[in-house]
Amino acid sequence: MLETVLRTPDERFANLPGYPFEPHYLHVDGVRMHYVDEGLRNGQPVLLLHGEPSWSYLYRKMIPVFGAAGLRAIAPDLIGFGRSDKRTNPLDYTYQRHVDWTHAFISALDLQDVTLVCQDWGGFIGLRVAAEDQARFARIVAANTFLPTGDHPPGEGFFGWQRYTQEVPVFDAGAIAQQLMTVTDLPPDVVAAYAAPFPEERFAAGARQFPLLVPTTPDDPASEANRASWAALRRFEKPFLTAFSDLDPAFGGAAAPGAYTGGPPIARFFQEHVPGAQRPAAYDNRRRRSLPPGGPRTGARPGHRRLHRSQPVER
Repeated sequence: MLETVLRTPDERFANLPGYPFEPHYLHVDGVRMHYVDEGLRNGQPVLLLHGEPSWSYLYRKMIPVFGAAGLRAIAPDLIGFGRSDKRTNPLDYTYQRHVDWTHAFISALDLQDVTLVCQDWGGFIGLRVAAEDQARFARIVAANTFLPTGDHPPGEGFFGWQRYTQEVPVFDAGAIAQQLMTVTDLPPDVVAAYAAPFPEERFAAGARQFPLLVPTTPDDPASEANRASWAALRRFEKPFLTAFSDLDPAFGGAAAPGAYTGGPPIARFFQEHVPGAQRPAAYDNRRRRSLPPGGPRTGARPGHRRLHRSQPVER
């Protein structure tokens, strides 16, 4: 019988470098969702939402810092990623279902006074959730992310990334991490850790589907809800920090002029439209790597044609 939900074997996550955290689980909509929960149980929660094709391993160096500061660091794996269950039918993954799963996760833990830290798809989802349930959130940090509505084209860089994810025979999350999330060569065991959730191609349906869910036309199923969330964020009077890479070809300074907004770069768009939004005094990533033609290669050097990624830099 063909399995409709897969669970990555636990041994894939044994002894990962820099990731000593005990797993925690809860069920949402009939699937099991994994999360890291470190620091003080009664500390103010910091909700860390990863992007594509990463998982909570991305935040392994930040989690202990939040815990040492007396906070509670909570880093879930989105459904289809990390130690969370993986549906095998790509059509089971929709923008709305990811938002609903995240709402359900936050409600199950009854998180209040939340600091949201989100990037890439973590922001596509997390900003929606925060806009729709503002009472739970105290502040937001948005790093290389956005709420796309499809009202303005994202640029060829994104469409190149989208094509790549659909055409590459094997979706290699480790190689993508090496090529697009770092300014240095990652040790092989770290590359393997990013690939750990996907032992076989059939586990990667959610990762392949994400790029197809980004609204690129005004009538996308998620467009209207994202427009409503932008309207809600315009009333968000709480602290809102933006952190964008100068050379990110999707969301940063290297994006096509007018991409997503039809006007200013996304970081400035936040600052102009969200009352509490500001940027750090200094944030630069001038040695960012890019995806070469034909896909990522472990150890590849900078200088190839850019497609799209917006992960925080892996250091």
